[in-house]
Amino acid sequence: MNNIFNAKRFWLLLKKTVLERPVQIFGFTGLLLALVLIMYTVAKTLGGFGAAQNLTFIWGLSGGSFFLASFVFGYFSSNASGSSFLTLPASHFEKWLCGVLIAGVLYPLIFLLFYRVVDSSFVIMYHHSLDPASPFYKQQYESVYVFPFTGIIAWKVYQMFFFLTGAMFVGSLYFNKAAFIKVSISICILVIGVVALNWLMSKLFFGNINDAGPLSHVTIPLGKEEGTIQVPDRISDAFNYSLWYIFPAMLWLLAYTRLREKEF
Repeated sequence: MNNIFNAKRFWLLLKKTVLERPVQIFGFTGLLLALVLIMYTVAKTLGGFGAAQNLTFIWGLSGGSFFLASFVFGYFSSNASGSSFLTLPASHFEKWLCGVLIAGVLYPLIFLLFYRVVDSSFVIMYHHSLDPASPFYKQQYESVYVFPFTGIIAWKVYQMFFFLTGAMFVGSLYFNKAAFIKVSISICILVIGVVALNWLMSKLFFGNINDAGPLSHVTIPLGKEEGTIQVPDRISDAFNYSLWYIFPAMLWLLAYTRLREKEF
């Protein structure tokens, strides 16, 4: 039998994991989807379709997976449950893959399907509520459309999901208790620290500035006008690619390494 991966053994592990904690997995997934529906309804009423679609997609995908990921490796809150998990007859790769599959694959697929049904339903109801005889019918009809999963905003959210979920996988293995809170605070501190350091470095090099984006641009006042110094595209693209792809991938792999360390 393969010591790294065996399909039958992995299936038994996945089945045990899901059936052993149905409230945490099914319950929280159902709660997250219900909150998405409520949030969509409220946001649409207050801010229109654009706000509802963007807000619920961001929160539901990246936030929901971030929240659920805090539970998939939450066996180490006590010595008993941690020891029980480590002694399961499965490889550390299968245990890592089980958590990744639940929070990083299955939940996003369920959310995307649910979101598409909810979003399409609201858009169809809006289109049916319009008066075809109105001179503004075409404009009103075309102003509201189903949220595109391949649009710019969607891709930004996929990047957030990739980063936040990886961070929570790692955090839940390093912080045995209250991982969700601790990782959230750590990310806030990291973001604030990067922004503050970038601002201080920009002030040091350019003196008086109006704005500064990390490895992006610096805006300098020029009398009543202002000028912008931009980082070369190749450097900016390399930074963004590393931030949103290489660094998150390292987090997902670090979770695997950390889980393996806990087994020894």
